[in-house]
Amino acid sequence: MYRIELNRQSEIPIKRQIYQALKDRILDGSLRAGEALPSTRELAEQINVSRHTVCEAYDMLITEGFVLSRQGAPTRVAEGLRIGKSTERISNYQEKNKTRYRVDFKTGWPDLRHIPRYLLQQIAHKTFEEMPLERFGYASPKGTPELRAEISSWLFRSKGLNVDAGDIFITSGATHALHIIASLFYGRGNKIAIEDPCNRGILQTFLNAGYEVEPIPVDEKGINVECLEDVSVSAVYTTPSHQFPLGPILPAGRRAELIRHARENNIYIIEDDYDSEFRYAGEPVAPLYAMDPQRVVYVGTFSKVLFPAIRIGYVILPKELQPKWRELRMHTDVQNPPFEQAVLAEFMRTRKFDRHIRRMRKLYGERRTALLGALEEAFGDVWRACGDAAGLHLSVEFKAMRFDEAFIKRCKENGIRIASVERHAIQKGRHSNKLLLGFGHLEPREIREGVLILRSVMQEI
Repeated sequence: MYRIELNRQSEIPIKRQIYQALKDRILDGSLRAGEALPSTRELAEQINVSRHTVCEAYDMLITEGFVLSRQGAPTRVAEGLRIGKSTERISNYQEKNKTRYRVDFKTGWPDLRHIPRYLLQQIAHKTFEEMPLERFGYASPKGTPELRAEISSWLFRSKGLNVDAGDIFITSGATHALHIIASLFYGRGNKIAIEDPCNRGILQTFLNAGYEVEPIPVDEKGINVECLEDVSVSAVYTTPSHQFPLGPILPAGRRAELIRHARENNIYIIEDDYDSEFRYAGEPVAPLYAMDPQRVVYVGTFSKVLFPAIRIGYVILPKELQPKWRELRMHTDVQNPPFEQAVLAEFMRTRKFDRHIRRMRKLYGERRTALLGALEEAFGDVWRACGDAAGLHLSVEFKAMRFDEAFIKRCKENGIRIASVERHAIQKGRHSNKLLLGFGHLEPREIREGVLILRSVMQEI
């Protein structure tokens, strides 16, 4: 008697349940090589299903080579299939529930509550209806011409950057771009200079690609270019428009010095412009790319200005790097989905994108002001904000404090998530008195509550 337990409420068809049960017994040796299976009629009666259903299950086993069938002979188990029962313990793993914080000062997070969902829905519906059939096939790894043209136009309007749309390549966000860039430069050497401190994720991207990292210190003016003089690298990674995490803007003198260094040493500069659209004192900063388009690889993203899940970013590439980029992109994932590109292109073409940026800049500016006010009220004059008035986070220095992992853990236990600048430092010890406070996604009420909790934790030290 074959004991095959069937779940008649399952979404898995009965025929596949029978097939799976017999297959499992063949693989674990319960059904031995050469052993005959019962006839389809016999098995159908035993498990109370139609004979046709059993025939379909047997056909699946025959097709995949688990059993052999000849006219007028029983269906028998094929040779050489026994692998025994797995000794590995199967765990019912479930992802742990994420910690719920009273206030989460995570960095780089836009306010998702202000996504123009209805507007994007309207654009998406119209775009999908009007999209040419050929766009549903394979396309260029460069991205759609319409989106590249709109990005070129946006860069000119917002930053005065005159870029040929042909030099713009669409990516699945900035992280994806940096993965390709890591492959692009690896043949020139396996050492890269990176600002210190820097985004931990960016650092890990280059480490995972096999690079040796040369940390270059950052001071109150940004990356210290003089420290590049005695190192040999294939490229320099920098965030000149709003250094992450400390926040300064790289001044013109250092920019010129960095360009000269790149030219003299025949290396490239990777410019990560991750959130410069949100500057609260004056206009957005002109990219470093404008000073030397043939030496700088510019990386931009829509994750902060819209929402992270859009997974669209872009790079502006010097012409000599473009053939290799196309080859690398073609042999990784070929292209971005054209539908999302078309929606974003239309959003930008109508200038509704520009209006959204202006609204969000005003909102984030108000929240930054609320954070500064809450810090002043809670801590008086024992702190100072680092960097420029830009972005979605604030770097704050408390001169008499040292923030270690134990402090971060106490903050978590008290209901707030907060990170230290030291966490992003490659060489430890120079920034242990600085904290990072992300504010873009928080209401002023939440900001004030979080700062009060932070003060109570600091008073316990």
